[in-house]
Amino acid sequence: MSDEPQPQQPTPGWAQREPQAAGKGPTGAPGTPKAGKAKKPKRPKRTGWRRLIPTWRIVLSTVVVGLLLIVGGFFLGYHLVQIPPANALATKQSNVYLYADGTVLARDGEVNRESVGLAGISKEAQHAVLAAEDRDFYTESAIDPMAMVRAGWNTATGKGKQSGSTITQQYVKNYYLAQEQTVTRKVKEFFISIKLDREKSKDEILEGYLNTSFFGRGAYGIQSAAQAYFGVDAKDLTAAQGAYLASLLNAPSQYDVVAHPENKPAAQSRWNYVMNGMVDKGWLSASDRAAAEFPKPKQSTVSTNMSGQRGYVVNIVKKYLSDNGIVDEEELGRGGYRITTTLQKDKQDAFVKAVDDKLMSQLDQKERKVDTYVRAGGASVDPKTGKVVAMYNGIDYVKQYTPNAVRRDFQVGSTFKPFVFASAVENHSQTQSGQTINPNTRYDGTSERPVQGWAGGRYAPENEDHRDYGHVTVREATDKSINAVYAQMAVDVGSDKVKQTAIDLGLSKNTPELTPSPSIALGVATASPLDMAEAYATIANHGRHSTYTLVEKVTKDGKEEVALPERREHQAVSREAADTTTSVLRSVVENGTATAAQAAGRPAAGKTGTAEEDTAAWFAGYTPDLATVVAVMGQDPKTAAHKSLYGVMGLARINGGGAPAEIWSQYTRSALKGEPVTDFDLQLQTGADVTAPPSSDASDEPGDGDASGSSDPDTPSTGDEDGTGSPGDSGGSTPPGGPGGTETGPPATGGGTPGTGRPSTEPGPTGGGGDDSANGGTDEGGGDTDGAGGGAPDTGTSTGAGTVAGIPVTPRRQ
Repeated sequence: MSDEPQPQQPTPGWAQREPQAAGKGPTGAPGTPKAGKAKKPKRPKRTGWRRLIPTWRIVLSTVVVGLLLIVGGFFLGYHLVQIPPANALATKQSNVYLYADGTVLARDGEVNRESVGLAGISKEAQHAVLAAEDRDFYTESAIDPMAMVRAGWNTATGKGKQSGSTITQQYVKNYYLAQEQTVTRKVKEFFISIKLDREKSKDEILEGYLNTSFFGRGAYGIQSAAQAYFGVDAKDLTAAQGAYLASLLNAPSQYDVVAHPENKPAAQSRWNYVMNGMVDKGWLSASDRAAAEFPKPKQSTVSTNMSGQRGYVVNIVKKYLSDNGIVDEEELGRGGYRITTTLQKDKQDAFVKAVDDKLMSQLDQKERKVDTYVRAGGASVDPKTGKVVAMYNGIDYVKQYTPNAVRRDFQVGSTFKPFVFASAVENHSQTQSGQTINPNTRYDGTSERPVQGWAGGRYAPENEDHRDYGHVTVREATDKSINAVYAQMAVDVGSDKVKQTAIDLGLSKNTPELTPSPSIALGVATASPLDMAEAYATIANHGRHSTYTLVEKVTKDGKEEVALPERREHQAVSREAADTTTSVLRSVVENGTATAAQAAGRPAAGKTGTAEEDTAAWFAGYTPDLATVVAVMGQDPKTAAHKSLYGVMGLARINGGGAPAEIWSQYTRSALKGEPVTDFDLQLQTGADVTAPPSSDASDEPGDGDASGSSDPDTPSTGDEDGTGSPGDSGGSTPPGGPGGTETGPPATGGGTPGTGRPSTEPGPTGGGGDDSANGGTDEGGGDTDGAGGGAPDTGTSTGAGTVAGIPVTPRRQ
């Protein structure tokens, strides 16, 4: 046996510790079987941007969990949300409207609803509602998720509140739920709609919807709406009538073309949409569609508790609450609100009495047909607060439905001219010859003198009665309301700047015919008396503007106070511009066309105005404490067409210096009775504190103008009329005359009573009846103007015709 060490045999179960080469056995020989399976290499870690991308496992898990949550939430909501009992429309409360002192002005809220079965509603009306609100109602589910998502997106992106509701959802909202726009309410509406669709037929849901929807005029349900608008039962509604009622569902009050004739184009557009939808769905033949005409709703009939001024005020306040997002119209219709207005009862009563005394009591509708055309509107605003303290809208809401204080379809005439002058001072404007425009700047007042510096074509407005005045100061031109001067001044200032100044002072930017052209100076715009009162209040308040307000306080169910918009005030124009304008307008009261306003017994400033063909006469004036605008308008009681006022009260014509100024004077004296008399505190433009001597031109003679028919026969009246002169330079500043304030000179008398006026030399009818060619609507008539305004051109005069902004224009009378 050898002493050499012998190799040891591996012990059973023992494994080599050292790794072996691939393909080798324990001894390293090729082909030797492996002792065990080799470990897989680890997956490399995700680095960089790859870490941000979820794996397919994460995505799948998220989707599965999300679907489970949605399905689980749906079933949970479906079982938790039960169909509640109907809300208590039958116990709906009245709304109470109060004067500023807390005394009751009016109550409304009477439930006007009569439910009928689906068989009691004409198929045409049913189809019209479906075409307007939910054309696939009978084939779609109770909810439309895509429409809801689209509506939510539109609302979130600032496109206005959108509705994604089906008729079923709207019925659920009307009948079972409140109207608040909350997530909770929408969730309930969602689940109740699904359940209701399973428990009731489509016909039952449509019937319920038609009986609970609000159509305006206090009408809940289509039967009441059919009676309120057309005096027929729902079963007798035609396709055209049904389409009109269906259009109202979109905007009940705004699409009432009787209450808001200015919105007729929008209502007709919606009506066409509904009618065309009926054709698309095969519910109306193309021939019947072509033969259909837009229906004319009847005048509203209301209970006597809305008589007098009450009904007007209630509807104006309702619109104010809705427009300002304070209370939704439909929610207000459900009642329970107590609304304190800014209206003061003593001033409201004084306004009504002044109109009755100076206008309505002077009419003889049996003897003079033209007296049946007379309408009056007015508004009175506290300049310091912007609060509307009184309004006059018509003789009686039950008899005349249209609210005259807020209508925008009569031209404002020369009451617009102060905005031109204020803009001139505000913008430091100069004449064509480079002279700064101030009260003493001289202009050529020749009638039909072409304006200089206007690139829009020849424009040569005529003055009242084609009178020529020669070279006159701006103060004289304002006293006599000379069109030739103010048309030129609008060009010198820039008509776009004039428009912006008017908007800054308080006119709506949407005022019809408020367009930048020379004619803007002559009042072709059709602002409302309330719009004008707001603008004049801004001038009275030294150029500081407060958006008018009609509401002091709103409470719900006697305890919950509703938030009101924060009062905002800003300097619309400089104090210098506003106060210098006041100085010029004081002269109009003391020496010009508005001498009747002196009867108020207080320092006053103002401007008269007359619309084309005397379809309206205006006076806009103010004291330091009160700004009030009065308009007398001509409208056919049957056709609503605008009518001339020649011969009203037996006078040759009505103008701003007559009945409107007299109404203003009596109202202002009464409204401020007991209040201390305050004078204007003015800070004037340099050079405006002295008055240049008046023009000595031979043609500058006293005339009738706006004061005709209301001044004493022996007292010269300058009138809202035209002036004369010769074509030429627009004039420039001249050295001021002797010292003196803006109110120097003996006050003119005149004014008088309507029955003592001197006949006007204005051509035209002197008896009853007006210009039957006048056309009603927002674009009807002209102003103390020239053209470019609404309505057809005055065909009575062809001289001086031209174009404005490419549109043929015929000069208009003052």
